[in-house]
Amino acid sequence: MTDFSHKPTLTGDLVVLRPVTEADVPALLPLFEDPEVTRLTGGHVSHDEAELLKWYGSRGAQDDRLDLAVVERATGKVVGEAVLNEWDPDNESCAFRIAFVPDAVGRGLGTEATRLIVGHGFEALGLYRIWLEVYAFNPRARRAYEKAGFRAEGVLRGALLWEGERVDATVMSVLAPEWAAANRQAVG
Repeated sequence: MTDFSHKPTLTGDLVVLRPVTEADVPALLPLFEDPEVTRLTGGHVSHDEAELLKWYGSRGAQDDRLDLAVVERATGKVVGEAVLNEWDPDNESCAFRIAFVPDAVGRGLGTEATRLIVGHGFEALGLYRIWLEVYAFNPRARRAYEKAGFRAEGVLRGALLWEGERVDATVMSVLAPEWAAANRQAVG
């Protein structure tokens, strides 16, 4: 297994995933400003533009995570981000998260971006397990993760306190053998 220092460009039919930079911040600002995106991702902390410029400007130097901008091929616009993080090299595991600006949802971009980055995690990085958490009030994301091969493992009850209400989070994962079997079936 290698580390995450190599920042690839991954190309699909609908999207290109490429290393994210500070130049992407203006396009990604809606992720941090839109109330619905903030709710669906459980984002309690607000970020100012200067803070985001510093954060995204430092992603290329990280060897323990992979932060990629999602670029819609049809328009050339940055419409989101896809991230492998929380790397656990001893267990060949990492977390996955993905987020899109509000006007980029519902067109299959997330499904393809998920497949590209998860495939990279298994096929190029040698991961065994990729996991995520999805909140109960985000069934659209859960369906997208299931389409990409993720399976529910359990529920973190009351994991998020959102506007006075406790919200459960479902832990989901996909394992390398499952990914390989699904992709053999898709090809064969």
